[in-house]
Amino acid sequence: MTQRVLVTGGSGFIAGHCIRVLQDQGFAVRATARSPRPGFVHADLLSDDGWKAAAAGCDYVLHVASPVRPGHVANEDDLIVPAREGTLRVLRAAADAGVKRVVLTSAFHAVGFGHPHTSHVFTEDDWSVMNGPGMDAYGRSKVLAERAAWEFAAREGLELTTMLPVAVMGPVSGGSVSGANHIVQRMLAGEMPGFPDLHIPIVDVRDVASAHVAAMTAAGAAGERFLLASGPVTPMREIGAVLRSHLGAAASKVPTRDLPNMVVRLGAVFNPQLRAFAGELGYAKQISNAKARRILGWTPRPSTEAIIAAGESLAVRPTAPSARKTR
Repeated sequence: MTQRVLVTGGSGFIAGHCIRVLQDQGFAVRATARSPRPGFVHADLLSDDGWKAAAAGCDYVLHVASPVRPGHVANEDDLIVPAREGTLRVLRAAADAGVKRVVLTSAFHAVGFGHPHTSHVFTEDDWSVMNGPGMDAYGRSKVLAERAAWEFAAREGLELTTMLPVAVMGPVSGGSVSGANHIVQRMLAGEMPGFPDLHIPIVDVRDVASAHVAAMTAAGAAGERFLLASGPVTPMREIGAVLRSHLGAAASKVPTRDLPNMVVRLGAVFNPQLRAFAGELGYAKQISNAKARRILGWTPRPSTEAIIAAGESLAVRPTAPSARKTR
């Protein structure tokens, strides 16, 4: 019989690509959305309503939905409560429905933030420091939600796997722009005066989706965390160079100069959105994807492919409305 998978946040960036992979592999898909829309089950992370029906009859759950708002937020509970309480709602529904395994989308924000700048190579054994330098409300929401999920899974005997993608880029098929595609969008729209000395860890959304689906059934994946990164981090100036070299006139507004660190730090004094990033200037984090390669048989694309795919899909609409709701 065809196996059924529940995908939460089905209209989101990562979830949409997960649904395509699942369908290509012959799974039946049921997807949730927080607002009523045709073809989706209505279920909001802030309410118990709908989750029991959504999970009923499903063999697996991909819990992808979660608020995504890196940087400064006025009220941290706007992120933390939906992330943590929503995750527990989904896990409870999954446990009650007897699903075989839940694959939860966490983030590198739960691993590699708040630490001192050293040559340490981040792995799945690391956890972000809740009040460390560079940590923000989004990072705290990911830590709290994932730790709550592991505690629930241990208590209830539920098979759980968590995925920890770095900055997700790649083709946008419709709807709003989300994930690290905001970086590409701002460059194409001429909204960046120059490049800060930041190094971005990138992973292609198509590879994130394939890893999620592989983690559903891989024998060694239960009870494990998986870091998802294409490879070495990419300087922001290199992202711009890739766009200019592959998009031609469509990338005419992409900057060509660097921003001095002093200018960025001065701006951070007055702009809360810059403060979390100012502390990362000049620091290239090292991240291992060896575990995902070994256990999931995962082979990610080079980061340049994610940048190009994002640029090509955004080039015709560089001023498209952005959204920081769910993945």
